[in-house]
Amino acid sequence: MSAAAPAEAPAARPLGSGSLLALGLNGIVGVGIFFVPAGVAGLVPGRAGALAYLGAAACLVPVAVAVALLGRRFDEDGGPYVWARAAFGPRIAFAFGWLTWVSALFSTTAVVTGLATHLGPSLGFESGGARLAFGAACVTALALTVAAGLRPSAIVWSTVTWIKLAPLGALLAVGAAAGADRGAVAAPAAVELVRLPRAMLLVTFALQGFEIVPVPARHARAGARSIPLATLGSLGIAVALYVGLHLVCVDHVPALAASGAPLAAAAHEVGGAWLGAVVRVGTNLSALGIALGMVAMTPRYLAALGGPQGLGEWASRERRGVPVGAVAVTAAIVIGLSFAGSLSELFALSSVAVVAQYAVTLAALAALGARRALGLGPAHLAVAALGVAALLLLVSAASSREALVAGGVVVVGWVARTAARRASAGR
Repeated sequence: MSAAAPAEAPAARPLGSGSLLALGLNGIVGVGIFFVPAGVAGLVPGRAGALAYLGAAACLVPVAVAVALLGRRFDEDGGPYVWARAAFGPRIAFAFGWLTWVSALFSTTAVVTGLATHLGPSLGFESGGARLAFGAACVTALALTVAAGLRPSAIVWSTVTWIKLAPLGALLAVGAAAGADRGAVAAPAAVELVRLPRAMLLVTFALQGFEIVPVPARHARAGARSIPLATLGSLGIAVALYVGLHLVCVDHVPALAASGAPLAAAAHEVGGAWLGAVVRVGTNLSALGIALGMVAMTPRYLAALGGPQGLGEWASRERRGVPVGAVAVTAAIVIGLSFAGSLSELFALSSVAVVAQYAVTLAALAALGARRALGLGPAHLAVAALGVAALLLLVSAASSREALVAGGVVVVGWVARTAARRASAGR
């Protein structure tokens, strides 16, 4: 285990296995699954759309294994930046860490934008400007909640996670018991395999989130055991849930590809108005829960980049276990980004950026394994190689614009680091 940062005594650490599993599930089960079935159906019609979920999961399993292997070995917050620093040194690690933070920014903004888009109108925020203002207010409120301390945040995200899974479990159970509505099932069509990778990239957005489990590693109890269990467990549970929900949507929602709220529509078909209403409430609760988790964890990527060799001490300074400066900066940028992009574009950018984050993790595992460092060895190179091959398949479905944005953020980060170091040297 790394000793680069002072660790809390085990009894003082607020995050046990349950909190970490809830953190992973909360990170995965957000707004994505409530809308992704329609996008997948437009690319891969009928029940064959389940292949997109299984394919994306197969691509992400090596990444989750790499996250688990590295996460259990470092008793320090920061995740991919910490691992890259051990593998490649601080200069290269900074670029990787910056990319990780920006990928989390895109994801957080996509979640907040989705929350404002779908919850705002029900609360009277109907115009575009009013929804954006509502989103900004949500980010501010969540940031203040996070600033209250890590332990209260963990209690809130754990409670919200288990509550928001209940409507999805009910829909899955009722939908499976109801059987297929053959009038709703899409007519048989040849699966266009060339479109399957794009559908898998779309599903990647809905399945990302397990990678945040090791981010607060310094605050985890028995991290060598609890971090791998929570990382792999959250991904496995989410995949099983998502495949079942997609099949329920295919079986019960006519014109699924055109549905604006496929899960709510399926719930209304199989359970009536009451289940439809419960799932609609679950949509908003789910978005609120994942927004809290991401506002709590995204600043920790930025905090890891603090210090005299990075962005400065302001980024890493903590109060009650929370890097308050990083929280404030992250919240401000998320609010700004939410005014600048559409929801669908943010989903795509988030997927491309998080794939780049996964590549950092795999590269660190490969480098440490090749050096036989930290108990890693040649067998772990195979995990990294398999993961890289899977990510290449996903990236092949990205547009050139999405890839260009993901690359451009690294340049911005390097400029920010250089400016911060020059300012520090001038004092």
